[in-house]
Amino acid sequence: MTFEDNFSRQAGQYALHRPVYPEGLFAFIAEKAPALERAWDCATGNGQAAHGMAGYVREVIATDASSDQIAHARPHERIRYRVAPADASGLPCGSVDIVTIATALHWLDLDRFFAEVHRVLKPGGVLAAWSYFGHTVGSDIDPILTRYSREIVGPYWSPRIVKVHGTYRDLPFPFEEIDAPPFVIEVEWSARDILGYLGSWSATQKFIEVNGEHPLNQIREELERAWGNGLRTVRWPLTMRIGRTPR
Repeated sequence: MTFEDNFSRQAGQYALHRPVYPEGLFAFIAEKAPALERAWDCATGNGQAAHGMAGYVREVIATDASSDQIAHARPHERIRYRVAPADASGLPCGSVDIVTIATALHWLDLDRFFAEVHRVLKPGGVLAAWSYFGHTVGSDIDPILTRYSREIVGPYWSPRIVKVHGTYRDLPFPFEEIDAPPFVIEVEWSARDILGYLGSWSATQKFIEVNGEHPLNQIREELERAWGNGLRTVRWPLTMRIGRTPR
């Protein structure tokens, strides 16, 4: 599988500035699983989803193709991290109850990844794939963020990101699909927090690589002035596909 690595160079920043997924998301996934012995969190990044699942299963195997991401992953007594591509997890056949992939399905060769998922899941095992895109703050902030995303770094997004814009609904999903309720990420952030998040974007890093300057300089003062000194609520709707293998 070709690995399009858009995050290794900012792995430390990614670990610091990504929002945490809601607890109810992991409770819902656990409720649909046939058992809660082992989960595989594919493309784990810094381990956000792995930590969420660790509250429900006995063991989480968390893999990422980027050794830099794994180096910045947060340790947990129930999580075992390893460097591995999405189509070659190294897990035995039929050995996991749950596979999760958070905000990364669009980067993968889906045929090869889904084949690996079918191989490692137990009968009736669950695959949960989700993503988020399009945060909202308020009428004074949102136009600045939209201009940054679409105009300033817009040309530097990978074409694969378009799959996120389409909320994964146009992607193949060879599993018995399960209806999922809506979930929302909600955090209280300062201007510094949102700037750190924007700086962790793959499009931001590509802009720097091509132009030799930081694109956030084009909005930093305007954003900080509009944001103020306090905390603001930032919200992202989550999009989820969840399904199971035959029992």
